[in-house]
Amino acid sequence: MPFPQQSARAFTKANVEMITPGQVGVYGIYRQGQWIYVGSGDIRERLLRHINGDNPLIMAARPTHWVDEVTSNYVQREKTLIIELSPLCNQRVG
Repeated sequence: MPFPQQSARAFTKANVEMITPGQVGVYGIYRQGQWIYVGSGDIRERLLRHINGDNPLIMAARPTHWVDEVTSNYVQREKTLIIELSPLCNQRVG
C-alpha cells in the first residue's frame, strides 16, 4: 500500500523546517514519475540532512516533492514501501 493520500509538499528547506520536531515515521522523496528515496526515522531531521547533502545521490536525482506517514512501525513500513515503490536511491549494488 503506497503512502496515504495527501498533498505533496515541495522539497525545500523552508517546507521541511515547518514539520514539528520529533515526529517519527516514513517519508518518500520523488520527482514526477520517479520515486527517488524512501527513508524512516525523525522525519524533519532526516529530510533536513538530505537537503544539506548527506546523500549526494538524492540531490543529484533532482527531487521536487516529498510525502510522509507518521507511524511507530516505521522500520517495517519503510521496508514495505521500498519493495513496493522501488526508489532510485534505495537500490542495492552487487
